[in-house]
Amino acid sequence: MKNSTFWIFILGVVTVLKAQEGKVINHIYDGNTQVEKEAYTAAEKSYRKALSIAPEKPEALYNLGNAHFLDEHYDEASQRFFQTQKFASSKEDKHRAFHNMGNVFMKKKEYQKAVEAYKNALRNNPSDDETRYNYALAKELLDNEKPPEEQEQDDKKDQEDQQDKEEEEDKEQEDDQEGDQENKDEKDPNKEGDEGDENKDEGKPQNEGDQNKDQKDQQDNDQEKKNQEPKQGQLSPQQVQSLLEAMNNQEKKVQDKVNAKKVKGVPVRGKKDW
Repeated sequence: MKNSTFWIFILGVVTVLKAQEGKVINHIYDGNTQVEKEAYTAAEKSYRKALSIAPEKPEALYNLGNAHFLDEHYDEASQRFFQTQKFASSKEDKHRAFHNMGNVFMKKKEYQKAVEAYKNALRNNPSDDETRYNYALAKELLDNEKPPEEQEQDDKKDQEDQQDKEEEEDKEQEDDQEGDQENKDEKDPNKEGDEGDENKDEGKPQNEGDQNKDQKDQQDNDQEKKNQEPKQGQLSPQQVQSLLEAMNNQEKKVQDKVNAKKVKGVPVRGKKDW
């Protein structure tokens, strides 16, 4: 009898959860329909109804962000995309959120933030050509944004750093040569064993210097590879039945509108939507 009561309780819980999920999907579907009509305020209400039932639903957060973006409410849009990547369960969903977050910052001409957003998008999906293009464009716009004086200072600093590096390498090479010469001049056949140990000790700081330099170069190379070659994400979207498929078709049109409003020069090939 107790087992029967337990399973009836579980069945009731599952039924309630399914009913709530159905309401969430319906509200998202209604919101997408309103976006197609460019009724962004009505769409926002529908998405918020979905979030009142499931506050961490990535689909509702993401689509609400798109509605804000299309309505040119960029601050609200960036907040929704940030929440989307926080609650998203797959790398591809995080990639979409960061990508559209980058689009927001491009519209606001906050190119440094756009660079970071696209970089995060690429960490979750390094193979997306559109994100790569947007990342390169954001970096170029960021560089062009610097005043000539600041750019000149940066160039001068780069030259000084290069000169310091060359001087350090020359000094290390001279020290190596001097050390070899001292070892040769001071060599004593009667104390060959002791002298050998001394030579070994004298050479140790030079070897450590070379080792530290090699380690630094390796760290720089690793960091550069890490920036250029983020880990590849795996696409794992949830499949739903007929209503969700219709919802997905709607949202492709929504993303086309989002892409169409990006800054001039950004490609619109990708379909970044649920």
